[in-house]
Amino acid sequence: MEWTKTREGSGFEILEEQYQRKYRDDKIREKPSTSMDASTHFDDQDIAVAIVRSLEDYEAEEDQKWMKVVVIAHKYFSVSEDEQLARALQLSLDMESSQQDAENTFQPSKFFSLVSSCRICAGCNCDIGHKRPLKRMGAVWHQECFRCHVCSLRILDHEFSESGNRPCHESCYKHQNLPRCYVCKDLIPTNADGKIEYIKHPFWKQEYCPSHEEDGTPRCCSCERAEVRETRYLSLDDGRKLCLECLDSSIMDTQDCQPLYVEIQEFYAGLNMEVEQDIPLLLVERQALNEAMEGEKNGHHLLPETRGLCLSEEQTVSTISRRPRISTGYQIIDMMTEPCKLVRGCDVTAILILYGLPRLLTGTILAHEMMHAWLRLKGYRKLRQDVEEGICQVLAYMWLESEMRSVSDDVVTSASISSSSSEKSGGSQFEKKLGKFFKHHIESDRSPAYGDGFRAGNQAVQMYGLKRTLDHIRMTGSFPC
Repeated sequence: MEWTKTREGSGFEILEEQYQRKYRDDKIREKPSTSMDASTHFDDQDIAVAIVRSLEDYEAEEDQKWMKVVVIAHKYFSVSEDEQLARALQLSLDMESSQQDAENTFQPSKFFSLVSSCRICAGCNCDIGHKRPLKRMGAVWHQECFRCHVCSLRILDHEFSESGNRPCHESCYKHQNLPRCYVCKDLIPTNADGKIEYIKHPFWKQEYCPSHEEDGTPRCCSCERAEVRETRYLSLDDGRKLCLECLDSSIMDTQDCQPLYVEIQEFYAGLNMEVEQDIPLLLVERQALNEAMEGEKNGHHLLPETRGLCLSEEQTVSTISRRPRISTGYQIIDMMTEPCKLVRGCDVTAILILYGLPRLLTGTILAHEMMHAWLRLKGYRKLRQDVEEGICQVLAYMWLESEMRSVSDDVVTSASISSSSSEKSGGSQFEKKLGKFFKHHIESDRSPAYGDGFRAGNQAVQMYGLKRTLDHIRMTGSFPC
């Protein structure tokens, strides 16, 4: 008898072939196990066990049959002649044969229904039946059910990816899971070794292609975020770029900065560190700041770009006298400047701040430069770079923290007053995030003077307080240990 294979590589088929070789010429058809008739759902192992048990039942029935024959023969032999014994033997064989013809006929449809019931499609959870299955991901599927879970189209090729134990096209997997460049929005390419390399901003967590470090992609001069393609940044006249979020709170001229200057003077007064002298505050362009720095003999200028300066020399400085306008092409126009002659009335002649920066950053720079002025006016002798810049960063950090608490209170207040103030609240939320960035920038600075100096000074202030730390600096020129 010949059987058709239904599943490749199954344990059942191996046993099927053994059974076929062993009983190919046997004219007696087996009776399926009673347990198989009663069940409607078997796995491969259960089917194999059922067949073996059927063979064992067959051998047992054969032994019982011949035992019955002997019993019948013994009965007739005791009362009859040899003819009666032959008749009894023939009667017994006919009886067993007719019973087997009626009951032992193998029904392929039942067997194949058991086999097919084991093949459930992993896509639709329905019986695959006699259709040709597709074996993928350790399961069987209807050909039309093996689909990409991203685009829902059929997967026809042999190469596919798994995402969350679900199939998807290679292209769909890349589109959904591989990192995209924050700047150009394309998939970040692999390097020569086939690995994905990208640069990630330590605070904003932007991921972008390494090529944007060298292709002239603009960055905001305030928050340092890279300019996204098809997003416009404001172009300042000195070559700097300013994102639109930072532009919202930017300070553009000297007059606009005066209220902030008063707030920082009050902050110092609250620390019993009043500055009695009237020190001019000027907002200037980058070129004017660099020129003033070249003529300044005092101070330490270690940053790649100077954004603030405490002057001690008499100079004439070009300051911004009127807020410039912004053109439709996001360009600064109508910049108005005027010269300002600085006369030395004390050890500090002026404080210069780079224009165009948001309020929190302008205030942080101003608080830093105010500390330089305070040290000179209070007669502190010339200090080491890490000590002077470090303690100035500590005061800037303290002012930023106090301002951040104020911003947080403003956000809560504006949100509780009315939902109509969502526009203002959104701006405050970004300002809060921007303040956290400036704090992170101070904390993570790796330069010996500004970074290491800040951490040493901040630790001293935390342990001994600001007054004792300043007294120790005055006496020793170093931070207390």
